[in-house]
Amino acid sequence: MTTPEPDRPAGSPGAVAESGPERGKRSRREWWPDALAVLSFVLPAFWITARLWLDPARGVRDNRTDQSQFEWMMAHGARVMTEFVHPFTSDRMNVPDGVNLMANTSVLSVSLPMTPVTLLLGPRASFLLFLTLGMIATATAWYFVLSRVIIGSRGPAWLGAAFCAYAPAMVSHANAHPNIVSQYVVPLIIWRTLRLAEPGRWLRNGVLLALVIVWQAFLNLEILFMTAIGLGIVIGVLALGRPELRARARTFLAGLGVAAGVALVLLAYPLYVQFAGPGAYQGLSPLIRGYSTDLASFVAYSRESLAGDERSAKGLAKNPTEENAFFGWPLVVLVVALVWWLRRDVVVRGLAAAGLLFGVLSLGREIQVNGRGTGVAAPWALLENLPVLHSVVPTRWALAITPVVGLLLAYAAERVRRLAVRHPRARPQIRFATVTVLAMALVPLLPTPLPAVRLDPTPAFVTSGAWRPYVAGGRSIVTLPLPDTNYADPLRWSAETGLEMPIARGYFLGPDTRPGRHRVALFTAPPRPTSDFFTEIRRTGAVPPITPQSRVDAVADLRYWRAGAVVLGVHPYADALRRGMTELTGIRPRYTGGVWLWDVRALTD
Repeated sequence: MTTPEPDRPAGSPGAVAESGPERGKRSRREWWPDALAVLSFVLPAFWITARLWLDPARGVRDNRTDQSQFEWMMAHGARVMTEFVHPFTSDRMNVPDGVNLMANTSVLSVSLPMTPVTLLLGPRASFLLFLTLGMIATATAWYFVLSRVIIGSRGPAWLGAAFCAYAPAMVSHANAHPNIVSQYVVPLIIWRTLRLAEPGRWLRNGVLLALVIVWQAFLNLEILFMTAIGLGIVIGVLALGRPELRARARTFLAGLGVAAGVALVLLAYPLYVQFAGPGAYQGLSPLIRGYSTDLASFVAYSRESLAGDERSAKGLAKNPTEENAFFGWPLVVLVVALVWWLRRDVVVRGLAAAGLLFGVLSLGREIQVNGRGTGVAAPWALLENLPVLHSVVPTRWALAITPVVGLLLAYAAERVRRLAVRHPRARPQIRFATVTVLAMALVPLLPTPLPAVRLDPTPAFVTSGAWRPYVAGGRSIVTLPLPDTNYADPLRWSAETGLEMPIARGYFLGPDTRPGRHRVALFTAPPRPTSDFFTEIRRTGAVPPITPQSRVDAVADLRYWRAGAVVLGVHPYADALRRGMTELTGIRPRYTGGVWLWDVRALTD
């Protein structure tokens, strides 16, 4: 797959070994382009997150709940490092049942090493740093693997790397999905997989591949799964299209066996916890598995792109964080043309096959166009209930097309560069045509800063530690409304205490344990009468009728949650929530530290 720089003629000045100062000067000249490339990757990352850096009180507007969840996860990583708690589960959320963090986005490969940042600057700062550095690291890793391993020249590598890190789908997931925009391990997996065929190094290379696989497993298993499928397709096409590579098959397979064995040993217990431990679930709910890619979105522009806006993107994706296609007409036409132009290259054919498969799978059960179903079943309908696949969000398959397009752009740019070298007289025309075509396809996709919103400040009741007496003896704090996929501020409060403040319920993926629900995933704990009561208030602003049974259920639920106190912070329906809690328990709250507080220890002891 490597296309090296053209060799220098034998005996030319550049071919003579240099020593002393000349060698140092040459080394510095060689690294300047790399340093500039990395700097160019830093600027768009800070541009995309600029509003969050300029005002620390702001958060991601379009995905506040996931931001709260990731701040909580960063605090969990710090707690693992400082208190040596179990890394794969936690009792700090969803008291008393806890949370299976392996079945959620625990991001331990980042939260653990970022413990000093979390402890010194807080979980919000570590979340923002994770998000920003994730994009920079992704572009940088792609650049070095493309320039040193796959393509062999810097310019095409820079183009491919920039697209892989800052394509519309990646910017869309920058809306509080740092584990998805942090794809810097993916090019490392590709690099180490290609090295498996090196003669005599199958053991070493297999172990190194296993280590990067484990690294990615604790960052995002979904991305690891898609990477494995994409690599499998490309390598399979390579094996068919390049017979000379089959001589290395034994070495490659030996290294692959070592990688699989070592990775399985290292991941055996975490995977057991994920799939069979407390809080494990059996696939996503049918609603989430219905998240598919609209066929029209492939030629549309994302709301976070220069040429897009919220009005044009609305209806083509389930939410602003799942705009996984949105390549625009010019780029779609360009990619089709590039595949046709480079069709004799077996690697390009493999990439095209992988991209086509990902695109088809992303369509979900039924093909949709402009937000409307066509009645035409898509292949995913036959696959969605299979083990492992039942935990994949279909539209995420389209996310895997981004690196495919990035690699195709890099391959095409390298082919153009070689054409310019072979035809020096036509070089100006070749360069002009290339820049024009790329500008037409890529300039409309340039990212814009993420929308931000001012977050409600954490109440003094939390920051002052006034909650501590109420959690003594294993009690929890119950917040109104109870946290779920629509309201996750209590996770942020708990994170700011270093998870010392345990909370009832939460925002996480856990099993639906109700009869007949088959333990499919919910985005919170299974509903209870009192949680349903306050969900209705949060949804409508009206207090439902309160019966004697409602009061009995409230006491039972508070005892189940081991509640020491119930607190209510800033909320649009605060009056209704306060009245509902008071009438349910008969306890009059007091206002302290920015919250209404119900001391319910007498009810739950």
